[in-house]
Formats: sequence, C-alpha cells, structure tokens
Amino acid sequence: MKRRQLLGYTATGAATAALASCGTTNPEASSGTPGALPPVKWQMTTSWPNSLDTLQGSALYVAERVAALSGGRFTIEVFAAGELVPGLQVLDAVQSGTVQCGHSPTYYYVGKNSALAFGTALPFGLNAQQQNAWLYHGGGIEAMNDILASFNTIAFPAGNTGTQMGGWFKREIKTVADLQGLKMRIPGLGGQVLSRLGVNPQILPGGEVFLALERGAIDAAEWVGPYDDEKLGLHKAAPFYYAPGWWEPGATLHLMINLDAWNQLPPPYQAMVQTAAAEANQHCLSLYDTRNPEALQRLLAQGTQLRSFSPEILAACQKEAFALYGEMAAENPQFQAIFDPWQKFRETIYQWHGVAELGFSSFVMQSPV
Repeated sequence: MKRRQLLGYTATGAATAALASCGTTNPEASSGTPGALPPVKWQMTTSWPNSLDTLQGSALYVAERVAALSGGRFTIEVFAAGELVPGLQVLDAVQSGTVQCGHSPTYYYVGKNSALAFGTALPFGLNAQQQNAWLYHGGGIEAMNDILASFNTIAFPAGNTGTQMGGWFKREIKTVADLQGLKMRIPGLGGQVLSRLGVNPQILPGGEVFLALERGAIDAAEWVGPYDDEKLGLHKAAPFYYAPGWWEPGATLHLMINLDAWNQLPPPYQAMVQTAAAEANQHCLSLYDTRNPEALQRLLAQGTQLRSFSPEILAACQKEAFALYGEMAAENPQFQAIFDPWQKFRETIYQWHGVAELGFSSFVMQSPV
C-alpha cells in the first residue's frame, strides 16, 4: 500500500473557505446532495512508522475509504510519525489545528488527563470484543468525547490490536522480585502499574524501541504482538517473549479530529468519516488475528523463547492496577465518572462471556481434534 495514495493536501483555511462558499452560494450543498458537496482536503498525522502496515495501514484505510465514499471529493493526506510531528504529539497537533486529524491511541496522553486511558485500554480491563461493546453501546464513545472536547477534539474508534503480548525481555522474569529496577518501554497505565512494583517505565515511539533494547538502554520492551514486533526486529534484541499483555487486553486506536474542522464538515462527510473509522476498527483487528499466528510461528522457529507471566506476577499487577484506579478516581472526578459505570459494565460482560465465550474457547483449545 503506497503512502498517500488517493490523498491530497491543503491548509485548513482553504478547506474552510470552500465550505463557507458552499454554504453561501450553493443551496444544494447544504441539502447534502453528493454532487454538490465541496472538495475538502485534510492532513492526518499518526503515531506510527510506515513500516507498520497494520497500524499505519489503519490510518491509510480511513483515508482511502473516505476518498472512495466521497467519489474523491474528500481526501486526506496521511503522514507517518515524525514526518510532521513526533509520534507522541498527535493529540497536540490535532488540538492546535496543525493538522485536521490524527491516528493515535488516547492512552498516550494520560499525562494530560488520566481518564483518556479508557479510550484505549485499562490493565485487566476489556478485550477487543468487550471494548467495542462498551465503546459503541455502553456509552464509551460519548464518554471519551466529553473528555476530548476540552482538547478541541472529537474521536472515533479506528483500529484495535486485540490482546497484546507481554513484551520482550533480556532475562527471564519469574517473580515480582525480578521486576525490581527493570527498565521497560511501556506507556500508559500499564507502566504506572509496573512502576509500583519496581519497574522503571520508559515511553518511546515505535521507531525507537529496537535500538533502545538492542543497545541496552532498556531491559525490556512491549509493542503490540508477533506481527508488528517481528517487523520492528525486537526478537533480535531480546530472547524471551512473554504473554499476556494484561495492560492492553483490547487496545483501541482512535481517529482524532480537530473539533473546529469537524464542525465545518457537511453532515454527509461526517457520516463518511464515521463509517470509514468503524470499518478500519474491524479491519485492523481482523488483520492482526490473521497475521499474528503466522508471525508467532516464524519467531519461534528463529529461537524466540515463549514464556507466560507467573500467577504471582499477574495477581500482584492486578491488585496494584485496581489500587491505582481508586487513587485516580479520588484525584480526578472525570476518571471517577467513567470508572464507576465502566466497572459495572466490565463485571456484567465478564459474567456473560464466562458462560458462553470462555466455556467454548476452553473446551476447543484444550481438546484438539
């Protein structure tokens, strides 16, 4: 997939002028008649390098679907991390109007507001299927957009990785004591949980993880899963590959849009953007579920040593995770307002999935034909 295929560029002012002209000189345009819709050109910046065709590919998918749905009248030029702004500054660029939209996980920005973690994933939270249920039908999208409005941003789910892996380690980690002093690339609340157990979390964009791990600047690193991790070459920098990534059981990626730019779009274009984002959300998850199994087999064939976090480590991390949520809820009313209904949703859907999903999966995985 070529970067910027079917995509174009213009400044925000040009798009605004086109829309203003449409509204004042063309009565048919305000009616939503497709042929009367004005040409609009946006820019999108992402948190991903071009080499990650799953993550960057999800951003490109949104742009290509918008172009197709609009008959080429609404185009978006997509830039990889670092081409316009660093990968960890996507929300800042969208908020300021440097670009009209961006593709990034909201949990990269928990330093701005801890409640932004809910948009992506909470440690020991919801898997991809459960996360989508919460976002689309449990009030999740509305809750996140209430938070993002203070950043002059609106966002829609536009990708999900599924349950991630627990990362690459230069040495085996068997007990909680083994975590002491470990320097690990891990963002979001997962990093905060591990820091309570002695880990020194590091926040690095994808393009910097391999060198940091290879050169010993960090002792461990998590990214996503076998397919992306293989592309980054992480298996060449550390031998032990752990599961599961309890901090990201169903990590959602978001299409973030400058609120002013969004409000200037004709309603048909807004519908196209939401449709493209929803398609990208399913496309990304399906792609990972197709590519990760094959990639894991390749990694194991090259000598990767697969490990599982011990029950001791998982129990300690879960305990610290919910202790952290209690502290955040006490400090941040917005976190509290989302956490209480989110926790009830989690308990209810866990009960249901424990009856059907878990029962089925447990049997077929333990009883191969």
